[in-house]
Amino acid sequence: MGLHPQSTRSAATRDAVTVEIVFALVTGLVLAGAVFALGAVTAWYLGLPDLATRVAAVAAGVAFVVRVVRVLWRFPRPSGRSERPGRTGSGS
Repeated sequence: MGLHPQSTRSAATRDAVTVEIVFALVTGLVLAGAVFALGAVTAWYLGLPDLATRVAAVAAGVAFVVRVVRVLWRFPRPSGRSERPGRTGSGS
């Protein structure tokens, strides 16, 4: 028995949520690194001022946040509602 027997989430559900969060963070970091590298290398190659590197850093941060939110938003959330809208029971 677990520490919290009144918990409504199963261990598998908690594990799935944990895996999804880690996946979102890791892919967000990879995407942010790629966006920053692309912007910084382009700025360095073209001889652009330091402002271009700062813009690349901001773009990387935005890419990270967008990726994490998008992955977590698409993760299915358990709900007490039926999967077919408008249906309240098996007889209707």
